[in-house]
Amino acid sequence: MDTIGESPRSVVVVGAGVVGLSTAWFLQERGVAVTVVDRARVAAGASWGNAGWISPGLAIPLNEPAVLRYGVRALFDRQAPLHVPATPDPRLWAFLAKFAAHCTHRSWDRAVRANMPLNEECREAFDVLTANGVDAPTIEAPITAVFETAARAGVLRRELDRLAAAGQDVEYTTLGPAAVRQLLPQVSGRITAGVAVHGQRYADPGWFTESLARSVVRRGATIRHGFDVRSVHRHRHAFTVRSATDQSVSANAVVLATGAWLNRLGRTWGVTVPVRAGRGYSFTVPTDRPVPGPVYLPDIRVACTPYHGGLRVGGTMEFRGPDAPPDPARVEAIIASARPLLTGVRWEDRTGEWVGPRPVSADGRPLIGAAAEPGVYVAGGHGMWGLTHGPITGRLLAEQITTGKQPEALRVFAPTR
Repeated sequence: MDTIGESPRSVVVVGAGVVGLSTAWFLQERGVAVTVVDRARVAAGASWGNAGWISPGLAIPLNEPAVLRYGVRALFDRQAPLHVPATPDPRLWAFLAKFAAHCTHRSWDRAVRANMPLNEECREAFDVLTANGVDAPTIEAPITAVFETAARAGVLRRELDRLAAAGQDVEYTTLGPAAVRQLLPQVSGRITAGVAVHGQRYADPGWFTESLARSVVRRGATIRHGFDVRSVHRHRHAFTVRSATDQSVSANAVVLATGAWLNRLGRTWGVTVPVRAGRGYSFTVPTDRPVPGPVYLPDIRVACTPYHGGLRVGGTMEFRGPDAPPDPARVEAIIASARPLLTGVRWEDRTGEWVGPRPVSADGRPLIGAAAEPGVYVAGGHGMWGLTHGPITGRLLAEQITTGKQPEALRVFAPTR
């Protein structure tokens, strides 16, 4: 094996979600032998049941100042889009205090500027994958946000205008009542305004991640399921990754792409930014008519996507442990809030209820790059935008790992910041 510090010939990627597998794929493009290990299976975390949006135009950092208002409401209302269970968890409350401290215009603007290079290149990174063996399609479509009042639509337009003023490429169309109904027959009479954000895409996230895994394997990698990593040890010329059942695998370098479980291993290697699970729920419902494209209900934080002839409905941001059991009340809260706004949806016939732990960082920026120890790298903390930013994260991190040079776009995402 090469000595640590040289371009590695082999890498262990811990985590078989879209971020970890994208990193593995782009490492293979650069001639690196890869082994991927996962505590469960491919797409077992946040990569399976999310909305599937590839939406750089809506990759709005989570630490927007308005979140504080939702946070206060969440302490008293179990129907709130943001839910913080009343629990005596000092680490959770310390994280939330840090997160709240970053819910300022200054910190939000910094996160917006940091995300811009990822947003600019994310669709191209998907195109590279789908042109070279990943056989899951991405579908071009606007994402249409709908509102009960024109004033509420104006809030999103102002946010999009702020993104554009910061340099983000954003194109949108404002829709009146008739235009919204023509575009989306499913909206109820309570909807009077809309904003169609153009240049976006969507995909079946589970299919895409599984197809990405198959491509990685065809290109020579091994994926080991049920490999619950408990420790990473450095030796003179390599690292050994060891599981709870005393299995092991060694390589020149290690990438920690463990999503909401990132801090468990990351803190050993100097990762200073806390990451918590912001759990999202989803399910699939039949619809009387096909839905032409993704629908966003910003006021209740619900995302809807055409899926297997029906509609995948997802929402909430629940700060609870990543392995906690699902809370059926969160699904009921999504339905109660969305039912008055959509018609022709058979809510009682829902299937595929799912909860996934989206990895949320305290400052609204993901963690991508080298840890404190040479040879250990981190990719995670993307919040709601893991699918959108997963492939471009993998491409940029693979560049850093193989060249030893940090891409300029990754400087603000340093895991040791």
